[in-house]
Amino acid sequence: MMWLWIAFIAFILLMLALDLGVFHREARILGVKEALGWSAVWFTMSMSFSVFVYFAYQGHWFGLGTVVDAVDGFVNSGAMAAEKYLTGYVVELSLSVDNIFVIAMIIGHFAVPPLYQHRVLFWGIIGALVLRGTMIGVGAALIAEFHWILYVFAAFLIFTAIKMLFFSSEDADPNKSIVVRLIRRLFAVTDRFHGKHFYVRAGSPESLERETPDASAVPDEAVSKALPGTIMLTPLALAVIMVETTDLIFAVDSIPAIFAITADPFLVFTSNVFAILGLRSLYFALAGMIEKFRYLKTSLALILLLVGVKMLLAEWLKLKLGEHFNLYLLTVIVSILVAGVIASLIAERRERNAGGGHGKGAG
Repeated sequence: MMWLWIAFIAFILLMLALDLGVFHREARILGVKEALGWSAVWFTMSMSFSVFVYFAYQGHWFGLGTVVDAVDGFVNSGAMAAEKYLTGYVVELSLSVDNIFVIAMIIGHFAVPPLYQHRVLFWGIIGALVLRGTMIGVGAALIAEFHWILYVFAAFLIFTAIKMLFFSSEDADPNKSIVVRLIRRLFAVTDRFHGKHFYVRAGSPESLERETPDASAVPDEAVSKALPGTIMLTPLALAVIMVETTDLIFAVDSIPAIFAITADPFLVFTSNVFAILGLRSLYFALAGMIEKFRYLKTSLALILLLVGVKMLLAEWLKLKLGEHFNLYLLTVIVSILVAGVIASLIAERRERNAGGGHGKGAG
């Protein structure tokens, strides 16, 4: 089993190394067309992995499919494991889409140049994978030791869903967050971006580097006032820290959601990893049109509510629907997501038509 974990993590590290070291070695702007292409690549890899999951659990490779799943009391067959992996992947990916709204706000607030946005998301997601891996390990250990913790997770998910449905959250100023204020207190921070650097030394060539290659050479007052040799973080570093902090906050919702589906650590971790890895390209594909998906947050709240209720009624659902009840859950989740997207597009089209009609009438 240990070799399976090592092989999977090595594969993910290889893909990330290819991403940053080969395909995005030089800082450049990622267009929507290329982003959609990368989204398709990650989605295809995620779906292909479900085939591996099926055969690995069906054939008990590496000892998979030999332990009772604490969530539903079944030993996962190939079909059940694939269903749980796919359901977990869809849930995590849909909740990650909500994360895109906040990431767009953070990148917009710090005015991160488009040239370096991929770099921010890359390192932000590396940190997110480490944090989520730790949380998954802790969650799996808690469930194995205290089965009743599942009901705590369920109550938390239902509470979060109700809060999302009935209470609007205003965009917070990242500079006022406790994390950013603490970083600014502990470290000197430059006023401007210095190329792709996360930190510079005052007086070094990097500290004199322009924000972007075509930007005007405006002096950085914070650097000029600092003592030579002082290590200073750049706004690019603050943006990465905020992206990681945001993912940690979202993980508090999404990790219990995946444990509502399965307590198998391998299925939980792999579905999370593939969902998070597709987040970067999805951001560049959707960032310019996220405002159009006004009902997406409602859909996500309904999904959290559904998953929370499912966790509470797992035993009853198992009796009524049989061992493949996660397949029904997956179908309902996808339907809710599709309904939210369609409703958003219809509302957007009606508003555009109404606006056009008013414009013609005024003429």
